Amino acid sequence: GFGAAFQHALSSSLISRTFEGSGRRAALGIYNSSGDVGKLAFTACFGLAVGMGIAWQGVAGGFGLMALIAAAALYLILRQLDVGGRPAADPGAGHPAGKIGWGIRNSTGFTALAMIVFLDIAVQSGFLTFVPFLMIEKQAPAGFAALAVVLTLGGGILGKFACGFLAERIGVIRSLVAVECLTAVGVVAVLLAPTPVAFLLLPLIGLVLQGSSSITYGSVGDLVQGERQSRGFAAIYSIASGSAILAPIGLGLIGDRYGLTPAMLTMACVVLLPLPLCVLLRPALAGEHA
Repeated sequence: GFGAAFQHALSSSLISRTFEGSGRRAALGIYNSSGDVGKLAFTACFGLAVGMGIAWQGVAGGFGLMALIAAAALYLILRQLDVGGRPAADPGAGHPAGKIGWGIRNSTGFTALAMIVFLDIAVQSGFLTFVPFLMIEKQAPAGFAALAVVLTLGGGILGKFACGFLAERIGVIRSLVAVECLTAVGVVAVLLAPTPVAFLLLPLIGLVLQGSSSITYGSVGDLVQGERQSRGFAAIYSIASGSAILAPIGLGLIGDRYGLTPAMLTMACVVLLPLPLCVLLRPALAGEHA
């Protein structure tokens, strides 16, 4: 788990610093969606290999060997491209007071972004946790209900890819408001729809539910100085991970006490809470054209 989480902030920072002008969010969207493709592909390969009779220890060891080979290849490629090294100059040199350390250009905007990420990831993790139980409550067979997560994640792959380009085209605030509102509508729709229709809606919900990540993470580069973006991404990813742990617990308590429907409606309400925070985020984003 440490190794899997360790690389996110560094890779995102590397991409953000490479695409300092236009194209940052699109590039991060490609990176995020590629990660989800890898998760699904390696999970499928693991299931297939174990199904063919290969011991899980051998499959896990093979994955570990592939990771080591990939790490060596990335090291050589990044060295050849001369990217990802330490800044040539002192990061604190030439910056006015208050601009060193974490390198946050606008503390109000960064705080708003962190709160938006926390709320957004809370709904993402909560929905993915409880959507199979919702399908079981809709009388879907337990084995078939598990497909709900796969369908949602499948839509999320496209959403993370597309929403990065959407933010580049219409702006961060407009795209964020659009996807959060559509997510709220989608959660209510899948709650009320008949089971077959609900399954058909899941990829569309996944598209906006997870696509917001490419919009929010791409804004870190606007709020944190280039040489300090690793710290900025580390803070945002840590907040997101904390939310992914806490939200299913809180929503589970609501579900146990009041039922699954109130828990799902709570998600639909929570996903709208970032909208007023956009008022604080808007002036902090350099070049925002929403």
